[in-house]
Amino acid sequence: MEHDETGTLRKLVSHREIMDRLIAEHGGRIANTAGDSVLAEFPSAVDAVQCAMEVQKALGHLNEGAPPEKALRFRIGIHVGDVVIRGSDLLGDGVNVAARLEGLADPGGLCISGDAHRQVRKALPLPFTDLGSQQVKNIDEPIQVFAMRFDESSSARTEAKALSPVRTLPLPDKPSIAVLPFVNMSPSPDAEFFADGITEDIITALARLKWLFVIARNSTFTYKGKAVDVRQVARDLGVRYVVEGCVRASGQRIRITGQLIDAETGHHIWAERYDRPLNDIFAVQDEITESVVATIEPHLYAEESFRATLQPPESIAVWGLVIRALTLINKADRSENQQAQLLLNRAIESEPTYARAHAVLSWAKWWEALNQWTPDASAVSAVYEGAAEVAGHALALDPDEPWARMTLGLTLSRSGHHDQALEQIQTALDAHPNWALGRAMCGFALVRAGRFDDAISETGHALRMSPLDTFAGIYTVFHALALMSARRFSEALIYFRKTVQSHPDFLGQYGALISCCGHLGLLDEAQMYLRRRNNLTSTPYSVSQTRREMSRFAHVDVFVEGLSKAGVPE
Repeated sequence: MEHDETGTLRKLVSHREIMDRLIAEHGGRIANTAGDSVLAEFPSAVDAVQCAMEVQKALGHLNEGAPPEKALRFRIGIHVGDVVIRGSDLLGDGVNVAARLEGLADPGGLCISGDAHRQVRKALPLPFTDLGSQQVKNIDEPIQVFAMRFDESSSARTEAKALSPVRTLPLPDKPSIAVLPFVNMSPSPDAEFFADGITEDIITALARLKWLFVIARNSTFTYKGKAVDVRQVARDLGVRYVVEGCVRASGQRIRITGQLIDAETGHHIWAERYDRPLNDIFAVQDEITESVVATIEPHLYAEESFRATLQPPESIAVWGLVIRALTLINKADRSENQQAQLLLNRAIESEPTYARAHAVLSWAKWWEALNQWTPDASAVSAVYEGAAEVAGHALALDPDEPWARMTLGLTLSRSGHHDQALEQIQTALDAHPNWALGRAMCGFALVRAGRFDDAISETGHALRMSPLDTFAGIYTVFHALALMSARRFSEALIYFRKTVQSHPDFLGQYGALISCCGHLGLLDEAQMYLRRRNNLTSTPYSVSQTRREMSRFAHVDVFVEGLSKAGVPE
């Protein structure tokens, strides 16, 4: 500060922005700040330690190349203990111990108490150094302290990199691409669905190509509304090419601009502007897709059709209703799901032969049933049956409709018809090999069928295709379920915890998370999740009910064994 006050404050702000974002991503809450200090609380010690590691890793990157006297390095201390809540602030011995631990840490390092270490040592086997018992100011009893440094040569940095959910990913062994959300440049925000719909349909068309690796929609849409560096986006997502563009609608005319960027160099390798009547929007989508594909891989483009097999609706308004519904469904919450179903029913009333509207409605109903968003437990089966019926109607209209194929497969899986279920879902994936959601749900069906290694492969593939996905943690939770079913409990727990951090109201994760904690002997944590789960539904959780509901599934034994170990009532 003495040598460069303005520059130091600017750096401090950028460091704090990263720190605040990572705290929020790990389910933390900032209770107080003073000067350059931050006091935060987390739902578990594992959340806190993972966050601390990622903070030190990210801040370490900011300090790279800076002279030692200009590098900003934070110390972090973590403790598990009781606190006193006053307003939004935290007080008490638990806070004081964490503060003393912070003072013992090296700059850029981390110290945790013995109490915290006992909570994380199984789930996060990290290279902590035991510093023994330490006497600290204003604390009567000595504290057992474990320390970790994050210098470039330490194994701790390697571990932090391995555990970080957002990292530079290697390029696939085939052409790879991400389509960023097209920007709405229209004066009216009501035209937003045009931009989202064009993006959605271009991704869908590209995703049909087996030789192309396409990032899923939910990951690219995390950049919506943000000013981004295309090269950084490509590093985050692990792709070579990025498509971006904008849309401007005025009256009955629309202007769409698209461009393809080689992210390794930042060079624009194709760009085009289209001025068309509004009812010609689907032809423009095809033209953009054709140009992108032809530019990336001309000889493969000549051999394989790129055009989507799905027929567009006659009405732009109906298409807009379905696009709005998809956006709501991808938020995965109860109220959004209800709104989406209303929009889809409106679309079906206007154009009963539009298969995509029926297909997405079937998925919305299946998701509603999975989360038990029904008036009472007895209604769940009826909603599942309704989902299957709507999916069947969509397939009668269009046998290639992937959402309907997937939903029908999942309802067959629930009934124990595993071979038929996997045949349906695989048919959808054969036509849409880059469909991340389809691969995640295929993994779910494979778990039920007892093919655990195949399930891990499919759900892992889904995670790679959508590394920044926010859809209720559906990819992480089913990957975790596959790992747990294969008795890889420590690995599974890391993914379960990521899901519960970002979407604590997602009911579907809690049973498996409780079981996983039971297998690992984390009984206090298991009971905490059991209380959370029971607060989300009127039906208390029990081993016997779960055993009955899962009787047709191959992973029932490992699942209920963990529940019993966790102390779930029979």
